[in-house]
Amino acid sequence: MSDFDSQILRTIIDTARDHFFIVEANGRIHDVSPGSAAVYGVSCEELCSSTVQQLEASGVLQPSVSLEVIRTGQPAQVEQQTSTGRRVVAQAYPVFDNGKLLAVVSRSMDMTDLKMLQQEYALLQQRFSDHLKRSRDLDDEVAALESEIGNLQIKSRVMHEVALLLRRVAPTDATVLMLGESGVGKTAFARQLHRWSSRHSGPFIDVNCASIPESLFESEMFGYCQGAFSGAAPGGRIGLIEQAAGGTLFLDEIGELPLAVQTKLLKAIQDGSITRLGDSRSRRVDFRLVVATNLDLAERVEKGLFRLDLYYRLNVIPVTLPPLRERREDIPGFVEYQLTKLNERYGRDKILSRDVWQVLMGNDWPGNVRELENVLERGWLASNDVIHARALDPCGPEAPRRETAQDVTETATASSANLMEDEGLKAVLARVERDILAELCSTLPSTYAIAERLAISQPSVVRKLKQYGLRVGEG
Repeated sequence: MSDFDSQILRTIIDTARDHFFIVEANGRIHDVSPGSAAVYGVSCEELCSSTVQQLEASGVLQPSVSLEVIRTGQPAQVEQQTSTGRRVVAQAYPVFDNGKLLAVVSRSMDMTDLKMLQQEYALLQQRFSDHLKRSRDLDDEVAALESEIGNLQIKSRVMHEVALLLRRVAPTDATVLMLGESGVGKTAFARQLHRWSSRHSGPFIDVNCASIPESLFESEMFGYCQGAFSGAAPGGRIGLIEQAAGGTLFLDEIGELPLAVQTKLLKAIQDGSITRLGDSRSRRVDFRLVVATNLDLAERVEKGLFRLDLYYRLNVIPVTLPPLRERREDIPGFVEYQLTKLNERYGRDKILSRDVWQVLMGNDWPGNVRELENVLERGWLASNDVIHARALDPCGPEAPRRETAQDVTETATASSANLMEDEGLKAVLARVERDILAELCSTLPSTYAIAERLAISQPSVVRKLKQYGLRVGEG
């Protein structure tokens, strides 16, 4: 290595926010960043005169992530409890020379720093919200938005603030992380963000990460060439990332990705390029990334279930969508919109009785907008010309309890099996099947759980959900 390269490497190590270890293949520590001493409670000189085996044995590294890489030859991530009482997430990567392990480079981050970053994000969001509330032009901005967000059916102040934030970041290519409970409307807002962006004429590729088996993720996301594997389609196939070129790639349920898959996705995001399976040529792909989750990603990082570096890549513009119970003024708009859709779909003109509003406005809707839509559809199917409160009560008038997966088949069949005018058996069966799947989508966490409940294969569930335009966890 030249003096020039050595100086650059030294500067990177000395100034990095993360704490670096460079470890030789035999475990001896070659170099560390200055901040490592404070985290691990041992001076840099002592660290550099020791080995990772000794540090693990003495309890300084609990455990050593570099030693794990030396043992396996594979990248690793662990959570450590240091002798200074800190909780640290450490990641390590092997360095090979002609197939032989040369060294291990590890970096760790004190979770205290992560908590501080979370607090900074929360503070920035609060300041932005306060700024909007103080702004004299807010009412004018909200009025201007109404013509653009009619399909979102929002009336609450807090959701208008979310929409304004998305409207302002839409022209950029910054990654947006949608946070919120399942069913709050994350997908709908992601689509609106795409429509506002300069990429609106490009594709919007919607990917449910939880519905893609880990074994198929690479071929689905990156595509493959002809002959890449047994059963590959003639001519190969373009991946979902390439399909998003010039547009927006929306990754829903990002928190469900297995660690091995996260590594591949991170590389694609960092490099801005992908390599199809069976191909030696990388391809540049220009896309805007939007992701969503109903999980606490920071908590998953702490548990070692989510990569810290991927978390940083995704958490650029975090946007939290509040649950429906915290914005009940949005409920009437959702109800009227859904009722119109149901009447148009089935060619009827049913109306709501006045007694339904006590049920609709009084329920907490733990499943949020998706649950509200499902309850309305079930009530619509179970009613004649007028929909009364007893048909909409999510708990039922006699048994105040939440419906479970075990009740789904009976409920959906009872509410759907009545023949509509000029409707044949095939149409009725399709309608009953769709209602059962819709109920399970709102009550079960994944396509695997639905498959187990229905005693069919997971690919069959994915195919049927696609057929009826349904998705698990669509928020």
